[in-house]
Amino acid sequence: MVESGMTPKMAETAAERQANASPRRQMLRGLGVIAMAGFLAACQVVPKTGGPATPPPPETPTDNVGPGLPTDTDRHRVALLVPQTGPNADVGTAIANATTLALLDSRTERVRITTYDTALGAAAAARQAVADGNKLILGPLLSEDVSAVAPIARGAKIPVLSFSNDTSVAGNGVFIMGFVPGQSVERVVAFSRAKGHQRFGALVPKNVYGDRSAAAFRAAVAEAGGTLVAVESYDRSATALSGAARRLANAGAMDAVLIADSGGNAIRAVPVIKGAGERQILGTELWNTDAALAGNAAMRGAWFASVSDGLYGQLATKYRTRFGRAPYRLASLGYDSVLLTVRIARDWKPGSNFPVNRLLAADGFGGIDGIFRFSNRGIAERALEVSEIGAGGFRVIDPAPTKW
Repeated sequence: MVESGMTPKMAETAAERQANASPRRQMLRGLGVIAMAGFLAACQVVPKTGGPATPPPPETPTDNVGPGLPTDTDRHRVALLVPQTGPNADVGTAIANATTLALLDSRTERVRITTYDTALGAAAAARQAVADGNKLILGPLLSEDVSAVAPIARGAKIPVLSFSNDTSVAGNGVFIMGFVPGQSVERVVAFSRAKGHQRFGALVPKNVYGDRSAAAFRAAVAEAGGTLVAVESYDRSATALSGAARRLANAGAMDAVLIADSGGNAIRAVPVIKGAGERQILGTELWNTDAALAGNAAMRGAWFASVSDGLYGQLATKYRTRFGRAPYRLASLGYDSVLLTVRIARDWKPGSNFPVNRLLAADGFGGIDGIFRFSNRGIAERALEVSEIGAGGFRVIDPAPTKW
Protein backbone atom coordinates (compact mmCIF):
# COMPACT_ATOMS: atom_id res chain seq x y z
CA MET A 1 0.00 0.00 0.00
CA VAL A 2 1.08 3.54 -0.63
CA GLU A 3 -0.37 6.57 1.11
CA SER A 4 -0.70 9.64 -1.09
CA GLY A 5 -1.46 13.19 -0.15
CA MET A 6 -0.53 16.80 -0.81
CA THR A 7 0.99 18.25 2.36
CA PRO A 8 2.80 16.93 5.44
CA LYS A 9 -0.57 16.91 7.15
CA MET A 10 -1.66 14.22 4.71
CA ALA A 11 1.21 11.79 5.34
CA GLU A 12 2.81 10.67 8.59
CA THR A 13 6.30 11.93 9.42
CA ALA A 14 9.24 9.55 9.62
CA ALA A 15 9.16 9.72 13.44
CA GLU A 16 5.45 8.96 13.53
CA ARG A 17 5.85 6.06 11.15
CA GLN A 18 8.64 4.66 13.32
CA ALA A 19 6.39 4.81 16.35
CA ASN A 20 3.16 3.65 14.74
CA ALA A 21 4.17 1.16 12.06
CA SER A 22 3.12 -2.47 12.62
CA PRO A 23 5.63 -5.35 12.60
CA ARG A 24 4.43 -6.17 9.12
CA ARG A 25 5.42 -2.74 7.84
CA GLN A 26 7.80 -4.20 5.26
CA MET A 27 5.11 -6.34 3.64
CA LEU A 28 4.87 -6.18 -0.14
CA ARG A 29 2.91 -3.20 -1.43
CA GLY A 30 -0.47 -4.37 -2.51
CA LEU A 31 -2.31 -7.43 -3.52
CA GLY A 32 -4.15 -8.54 -6.82
CA VAL A 33 -3.87 -10.66 -10.13
CA ILE A 34 -3.76 -9.19 -13.57
CA ALA A 35 -3.66 -10.98 -16.88
CA MET A 36 -3.41 -8.98 -20.08
CA ALA A 37 -3.98 -10.83 -23.33
CA GLY A 38 -4.54 -9.71 -26.92
CA PHE A 39 -5.61 -6.39 -28.35
CA LEU A 40 -8.09 -5.94 -25.53
CA ALA A 41 -8.31 -7.69 -22.19
CA ALA A 42 -12.04 -8.23 -21.82
CA CYS A 43 -12.63 -4.91 -23.60
CA GLN A 44 -10.31 -2.78 -21.52
CA VAL A 45 -8.15 -0.77 -23.90
CA VAL A 46 -4.62 -0.26 -22.58
CA PRO A 47 -2.90 1.81 -25.28
CA LYS A 48 0.87 1.66 -25.44
CA THR A 49 1.41 4.65 -27.72
CA GLY A 50 3.50 7.33 -26.10
CA GLY A 51 3.96 5.51 -22.79
CA PRO A 52 7.19 5.17 -20.85
CA ALA A 53 9.50 2.34 -21.81
CA THR A 54 10.33 1.69 -18.16
CA PRO A 55 7.85 2.65 -15.44
CA PRO A 56 9.15 5.34 -13.09
CA PRO A 57 8.55 4.86 -9.38
CA PRO A 58 5.57 6.87 -8.14
CA GLU A 59 6.83 10.28 -7.03
CA THR A 60 4.34 10.93 -4.27
CA PRO A 61 4.38 11.70 -0.58
CA THR A 62 4.12 8.05 0.48
CA ASP A 63 4.11 5.82 3.49
CA ASN A 64 4.42 2.07 3.43
CA VAL A 65 2.06 0.97 6.16
CA GLY A 66 0.83 -2.28 7.56
CA PRO A 67 -2.74 -3.59 7.90
CA GLY A 68 -5.15 -1.50 9.90
CA LEU A 69 -4.55 2.12 8.94
CA PRO A 70 -5.16 4.83 11.52
CA THR A 71 -8.64 6.34 11.47
CA ASP A 72 -9.02 9.76 9.88
CA THR A 73 -11.56 12.13 11.36
CA ASP A 74 -11.03 15.04 8.99
CA ARG A 75 -10.15 13.32 5.72
CA HIS A 76 -11.87 10.88 3.40
CA ARG A 77 -10.14 7.56 2.92
CA VAL A 78 -10.14 6.58 -0.76
CA ALA A 79 -8.55 3.43 -2.18
CA LEU A 80 -6.79 3.37 -5.55
CA LEU A 81 -6.61 -0.16 -7.01
CA VAL A 82 -4.15 -0.39 -9.93
CA PRO A 83 -1.35 -2.73 -11.03
CA GLN A 84 2.01 -1.55 -9.72
CA THR A 85 3.91 -4.71 -10.55
CA GLY A 86 3.58 -7.17 -13.43
CA PRO A 87 2.95 -6.54 -17.15
CA ASN A 88 0.62 -3.55 -16.65
CA ALA A 89 2.67 -1.83 -13.96
CA ASP A 90 3.61 1.06 -16.24
CA VAL A 91 -0.04 1.91 -16.92
CA GLY A 92 -1.00 1.55 -13.27
CA THR A 93 1.91 3.72 -12.18
CA ALA A 94 0.91 6.44 -14.66
CA ILE A 95 -2.63 6.44 -13.26
CA ALA A 96 -1.31 6.59 -9.68
CA ASN A 97 1.02 9.47 -10.55
CA ALA A 98 -1.87 11.33 -12.17
CA THR A 99 -3.94 11.02 -8.99
CA THR A 100 -1.08 12.66 -7.11
CA LEU A 101 -1.05 15.55 -9.60
CA ALA A 102 -4.79 15.96 -9.12
CA LEU A 103 -4.40 16.15 -5.34
CA LEU A 104 -1.69 18.76 -5.76
CA ASP A 105 -3.65 20.80 -8.30
CA SER A 106 -6.90 20.73 -6.33
CA ARG A 107 -5.04 21.70 -3.12
CA THR A 108 -7.38 19.53 -1.09
CA GLU A 109 -6.64 18.36 2.42
CA ARG A 110 -9.90 16.45 2.73
CA VAL A 111 -8.94 13.37 0.69
CA ARG A 112 -6.36 10.73 1.51
CA ILE A 113 -5.62 8.14 -1.16
CA THR A 114 -4.07 4.75 -0.43
CA THR A 115 -2.81 2.74 -3.40
CA TYR A 116 -3.19 -1.05 -3.48
CA ASP A 117 -1.37 -3.18 -6.04
CA THR A 118 -3.74 -5.48 -7.94
CA ALA A 119 -1.00 -7.51 -9.59
CA LEU A 120 -1.19 -10.37 -7.06
CA GLY A 121 -4.97 -10.57 -6.66
CA ALA A 122 -7.60 -7.87 -7.13
CA ALA A 123 -10.01 -9.47 -4.66
CA ALA A 124 -7.35 -9.50 -1.93
CA ALA A 125 -6.55 -5.85 -2.66
CA ALA A 126 -10.24 -4.98 -2.30
CA ARG A 127 -10.56 -6.84 1.00
CA GLN A 128 -7.56 -4.96 2.37
CA ALA A 129 -8.99 -1.65 1.16
CA VAL A 130 -12.26 -2.39 2.97
CA ALA A 131 -10.43 -3.45 6.14
CA ASP A 132 -8.45 -0.21 6.08
CA GLY A 133 -11.64 1.84 6.23
CA ASN A 134 -11.75 3.25 2.69
CA LYS A 135 -15.19 4.46 1.65
CA LEU A 136 -14.60 4.75 -2.11
CA ILE A 137 -12.61 2.61 -4.56
CA LEU A 138 -10.97 4.16 -7.63
CA GLY A 139 -10.11 1.41 -10.11
CA PRO A 140 -9.37 -1.32 -10.88
CA LEU A 141 -8.16 -1.13 -14.47
CA LEU A 142 -9.20 -4.39 -16.15
CA SER A 143 -12.76 -5.67 -16.36
CA GLU A 144 -11.91 -9.09 -14.90
CA ASP A 145 -10.51 -7.31 -11.86
CA VAL A 146 -13.68 -5.25 -11.58
CA SER A 147 -15.69 -8.48 -11.49
CA ALA A 148 -13.49 -9.75 -8.63
CA VAL A 149 -13.66 -6.49 -6.66
CA ALA A 150 -17.36 -5.64 -7.13
CA PRO A 151 -18.99 -8.17 -4.76
CA ILE A 152 -16.50 -7.38 -1.98
CA ALA A 153 -17.09 -3.64 -2.32
CA ARG A 154 -20.84 -4.13 -2.62
CA GLY A 155 -20.93 -6.10 0.63
CA ALA A 156 -19.22 -3.20 2.37
CA LYS A 157 -21.48 -0.61 0.68
CA ILE A 158 -18.49 0.97 -1.07
CA PRO A 159 -18.95 2.20 -4.67
CA VAL A 160 -16.38 1.33 -7.32
CA LEU A 161 -15.27 3.96 -9.82
CA SER A 162 -13.43 1.79 -12.34
CA PHE A 163 -11.10 2.74 -15.20
CA SER A 164 -12.48 -0.09 -17.37
CA ASN A 165 -14.49 0.52 -20.54
CA ASP A 166 -16.36 -2.80 -20.39
CA THR A 167 -20.04 -1.90 -20.05
CA SER A 168 -20.89 -5.47 -18.98
CA VAL A 169 -19.34 -4.91 -15.54
CA ALA A 170 -21.14 -1.59 -14.88
CA GLY A 171 -24.08 -1.24 -12.53
CA ASN A 172 -25.04 -2.34 -9.01
CA GLY A 173 -22.47 -0.09 -7.37
CA VAL A 174 -19.90 -0.15 -10.17
CA PHE A 175 -19.33 2.94 -12.33
CA ILE A 176 -16.97 2.81 -15.31
CA MET A 177 -14.97 5.80 -16.53
CA GLY A 178 -13.24 4.17 -19.52
CA PHE A 179 -13.72 5.36 -23.10
CA VAL A 180 -16.57 3.24 -24.44
CA PRO A 181 -16.05 2.55 -28.18
CA GLY A 182 -19.76 2.66 -28.95
CA GLN A 183 -19.97 6.34 -28.04
CA SER A 184 -17.20 7.24 -30.48
CA VAL A 185 -18.93 5.28 -33.24
CA GLU A 186 -22.28 6.94 -32.55
CA ARG A 187 -20.74 10.41 -32.61
CA VAL A 188 -18.83 10.06 -35.89
CA VAL A 189 -21.73 8.33 -37.67
CA ALA A 190 -24.18 11.04 -36.60
CA PHE A 191 -21.75 13.73 -37.78
CA SER A 192 -21.22 11.96 -41.11
CA ARG A 193 -24.95 11.59 -41.66
CA ALA A 194 -25.45 15.29 -40.89
CA LYS A 195 -22.92 16.05 -43.65
CA GLY A 196 -25.09 14.22 -46.19
CA HIS A 197 -23.69 10.70 -46.18
CA GLN A 198 -26.44 8.12 -46.55
CA ARG A 199 -24.96 4.68 -47.26
CA PHE A 200 -22.58 3.19 -44.68
CA GLY A 201 -20.20 0.26 -44.43
CA ALA A 202 -17.84 -0.93 -41.71
CA LEU A 203 -14.65 -2.94 -41.29
CA VAL A 204 -14.18 -4.46 -37.82
CA PRO A 205 -11.77 -6.96 -36.21
CA LYS A 206 -13.01 -10.25 -34.79
CA ASN A 207 -12.62 -9.46 -31.11
CA VAL A 208 -14.64 -7.94 -28.29
CA TYR A 209 -13.86 -4.39 -29.39
CA GLY A 210 -14.87 -5.16 -32.98
CA ASP A 211 -18.09 -6.90 -31.96
CA ARG A 212 -19.19 -4.01 -29.78
CA SER A 213 -18.19 -1.44 -32.36
CA ALA A 214 -20.19 -3.29 -35.02
CA ALA A 215 -23.27 -3.41 -32.79
CA ALA A 216 -22.94 0.30 -32.03
CA PHE A 217 -22.45 1.02 -35.75
CA ARG A 218 -25.62 -0.76 -36.79
CA ALA A 219 -27.62 1.05 -34.13
CA ALA A 220 -26.05 4.43 -34.97
CA VAL A 221 -26.76 4.12 -38.71
CA ALA A 222 -30.39 3.24 -37.99
CA GLU A 223 -30.73 6.07 -35.45
CA ALA A 224 -29.29 8.59 -37.93
CA GLY A 225 -31.63 7.44 -40.70
CA GLY A 226 -28.85 6.03 -42.87
CA THR A 227 -28.64 2.83 -44.90
CA LEU A 228 -26.43 -0.04 -43.76
CA VAL A 229 -24.74 -1.57 -46.81
CA ALA A 230 -22.27 -4.05 -45.32
CA VAL A 231 -20.16 -4.94 -42.28
CA GLU A 232 -17.04 -7.07 -42.84
CA SER A 233 -14.95 -8.61 -40.08
CA TYR A 234 -11.51 -10.20 -40.07
CA ASP A 235 -8.97 -12.05 -37.94
CA ARG A 236 -5.97 -10.02 -36.87
CA SER A 237 -3.69 -10.82 -39.82
CA ALA A 238 -2.61 -8.78 -42.84
CA THR A 239 -4.09 -11.32 -45.26
CA ALA A 240 -7.46 -11.43 -43.50
CA LEU A 241 -7.57 -7.64 -43.26
CA SER A 242 -6.89 -7.18 -46.99
CA GLY A 243 -9.50 -9.78 -47.89
CA ALA A 244 -12.18 -8.16 -45.73
CA ALA A 245 -11.32 -4.72 -47.15
CA ARG A 246 -11.75 -6.05 -50.72
CA ARG A 247 -15.09 -7.64 -49.88
CA LEU A 248 -16.30 -4.39 -48.34
CA ALA A 249 -15.04 -2.31 -51.27
CA ASN A 250 -17.08 -4.46 -53.67
CA ALA A 251 -20.19 -4.74 -51.50
CA GLY A 252 -22.00 -1.88 -53.23
CA ALA A 253 -22.24 1.88 -53.37
CA MET A 254 -21.20 3.52 -50.10
CA ASP A 255 -20.73 7.11 -48.98
CA ALA A 256 -18.82 6.42 -45.75
CA VAL A 257 -16.85 3.52 -44.25
CA LEU A 258 -16.03 3.02 -40.57
CA ILE A 259 -12.76 1.26 -39.66
CA ALA A 260 -12.99 0.24 -36.00
CA ASP A 261 -9.34 -0.65 -35.55
CA SER A 262 -5.93 0.83 -34.88
CA GLY A 263 -4.42 3.49 -37.12
CA GLY A 264 -1.89 1.03 -38.51
CA ASN A 265 -4.56 -1.35 -39.78
CA ALA A 266 -6.60 1.56 -41.12
CA ILE A 267 -3.59 2.69 -43.16
CA ARG A 268 -3.38 -0.78 -44.72
CA ALA A 269 -7.09 -1.05 -45.43
CA VAL A 270 -7.97 2.40 -46.78
CA PRO A 271 -6.19 2.15 -50.18
CA VAL A 272 -8.12 -1.07 -50.87
CA ILE A 273 -11.45 0.44 -49.80
CA LYS A 274 -10.92 3.58 -51.86
CA GLY A 275 -9.84 1.50 -54.85
CA ALA A 276 -13.51 0.90 -55.70
CA GLY A 277 -14.42 4.58 -55.37
CA GLU A 278 -13.95 7.54 -53.09
CA ARG A 279 -15.54 7.06 -49.66
CA GLN A 280 -15.48 9.15 -46.50
CA ILE A 281 -13.34 7.22 -44.01
CA LEU A 282 -14.48 7.17 -40.39
CA GLY A 283 -12.58 6.03 -37.30
CA THR A 284 -12.88 5.64 -33.54
CA GLU A 285 -11.11 6.93 -30.45
CA LEU A 286 -8.27 4.47 -31.13
CA TRP A 287 -6.89 6.99 -33.63
CA ASN A 288 -6.65 9.76 -31.05
CA THR A 289 -2.99 9.20 -30.14
CA ASP A 290 -1.69 7.78 -33.43
CA ALA A 291 0.51 10.46 -34.98
CA ALA A 292 1.41 8.16 -37.92
CA LEU A 293 -2.05 8.73 -39.41
CA ALA A 294 -1.20 12.31 -40.35
CA GLY A 295 1.83 11.12 -42.29
CA ASN A 296 -0.18 8.90 -44.64
CA ALA A 297 -1.70 10.58 -47.68
CA ALA A 298 -4.51 8.03 -48.00
CA MET A 299 -5.79 8.93 -44.54
CA ARG A 300 -6.09 12.66 -45.16
CA GLY A 301 -9.65 13.85 -44.82
CA ALA A 302 -10.68 10.93 -42.57
CA TRP A 303 -12.83 11.73 -39.53
CA PHE A 304 -12.83 10.23 -36.05
CA ALA A 305 -14.51 11.05 -32.73
CA SER A 306 -12.77 11.10 -29.36
CA VAL A 307 -12.41 13.05 -26.16
CA SER A 308 -10.64 16.38 -26.50
CA ASP A 309 -6.87 16.37 -26.17
CA GLY A 310 -6.49 20.08 -25.35
CA LEU A 311 -6.33 19.79 -21.57
CA TYR A 312 -4.66 16.41 -21.76
CA GLY A 313 -1.71 18.06 -23.50
CA GLN A 314 -1.31 20.36 -20.49
CA LEU A 315 -1.50 17.39 -18.12
CA ALA A 316 1.11 15.49 -20.15
CA THR A 317 3.50 18.45 -19.99
CA LYS A 318 3.07 18.78 -16.24
CA TYR A 319 3.48 15.02 -15.83
CA ARG A 320 6.76 14.95 -17.80
CA THR A 321 8.10 17.85 -15.76
CA ARG A 322 7.38 16.12 -12.47
CA PHE A 323 8.06 12.47 -13.30
CA GLY A 324 10.48 12.72 -16.23
CA ARG A 325 8.35 10.47 -18.45
CA ALA A 326 5.42 10.74 -20.82
CA PRO A 327 2.16 9.49 -19.29
CA TYR A 328 -0.08 6.83 -20.75
CA ARG A 329 -3.30 8.24 -22.19
CA LEU A 330 -5.37 6.47 -19.54
CA ALA A 331 -3.64 8.53 -16.85
CA SER A 332 -6.30 11.18 -17.39
CA LEU A 333 -8.89 8.81 -15.91
CA GLY A 334 -6.99 8.76 -12.64
CA TYR A 335 -6.74 12.55 -12.61
CA ASP A 336 -10.43 13.05 -13.35
CA SER A 337 -11.53 10.47 -10.79
CA VAL A 338 -9.80 12.54 -8.10
CA LEU A 339 -11.37 15.80 -9.31
CA LEU A 340 -14.77 14.10 -9.09
CA THR A 341 -14.00 12.84 -5.57
CA VAL A 342 -12.82 16.27 -4.40
CA ARG A 343 -15.99 17.91 -5.71
CA ILE A 344 -18.24 15.47 -3.86
CA ALA A 345 -16.04 15.59 -0.73
CA ARG A 346 -17.17 19.15 -0.04
CA ASP A 347 -20.50 17.80 1.22
CA TRP A 348 -19.37 14.34 2.33
CA LYS A 349 -18.77 13.78 6.05
CA PRO A 350 -15.46 11.97 6.72
CA GLY A 351 -16.02 8.42 7.93
CA SER A 352 -19.53 8.19 6.50
CA ASN A 353 -20.56 6.19 3.46
CA PHE A 354 -19.87 7.75 0.08
CA PRO A 355 -23.00 9.52 -1.27
CA VAL A 356 -23.46 7.34 -4.36
CA ASN A 357 -26.46 9.32 -5.60
CA ARG A 358 -24.13 12.29 -6.20
CA LEU A 359 -22.48 10.33 -9.03
CA LEU A 360 -25.75 10.55 -10.96
CA ALA A 361 -25.82 14.37 -11.02
CA ALA A 362 -27.61 15.50 -14.19
CA ASP A 363 -25.02 18.18 -14.92
CA GLY A 364 -22.23 15.62 -14.64
CA PHE A 365 -18.59 16.40 -14.04
CA GLY A 366 -15.71 18.13 -15.81
CA GLY A 367 -12.12 17.09 -16.18
CA ILE A 368 -9.10 16.63 -18.42
CA ASP A 369 -11.18 14.70 -20.94
CA GLY A 370 -14.05 17.18 -21.02
CA ILE A 371 -17.49 16.84 -19.48
CA PHE A 372 -19.02 13.48 -18.63
CA ARG A 373 -21.88 12.08 -16.62
CA PHE A 374 -22.94 8.64 -15.48
CA SER A 375 -26.02 6.92 -16.81
CA ASN A 376 -28.32 4.95 -14.52
CA ARG A 377 -26.35 1.89 -15.64
CA GLY A 378 -23.13 3.39 -14.26
CA ILE A 379 -21.55 4.09 -17.66
CA ALA A 380 -19.69 7.37 -18.24
CA GLU A 381 -21.33 9.27 -21.10
CA ARG A 382 -18.76 11.60 -22.63
CA ALA A 383 -18.96 14.73 -24.76
CA LEU A 384 -16.83 13.94 -27.82
CA GLU A 385 -15.32 16.06 -30.57
CA VAL A 386 -14.87 15.12 -34.23
CA SER A 387 -11.43 15.60 -35.78
CA GLU A 388 -10.16 15.45 -39.34
CA ILE A 389 -6.79 14.02 -40.31
CA GLY A 390 -4.61 16.43 -42.27
CA ALA A 391 -1.03 16.53 -43.51
CA GLY A 392 0.15 18.31 -40.38
CA GLY A 393 -1.91 16.48 -37.78
CA PHE A 394 -5.48 16.47 -36.53
CA ARG A 395 -7.90 19.39 -36.82
CA VAL A 396 -11.10 19.64 -34.76
CA ILE A 397 -14.02 20.14 -37.14
CA ASP A 398 -16.87 19.71 -34.65
CA PRO A 399 -16.02 20.62 -31.03
CA ALA A 400 -17.29 18.65 -28.06
CA PRO A 401 -20.23 20.19 -26.18
CA THR A 402 -19.26 22.07 -23.03
CA LYS A 403 -22.48 21.40 -21.12
CA TRP A 404 -25.26 18.84 -21.14
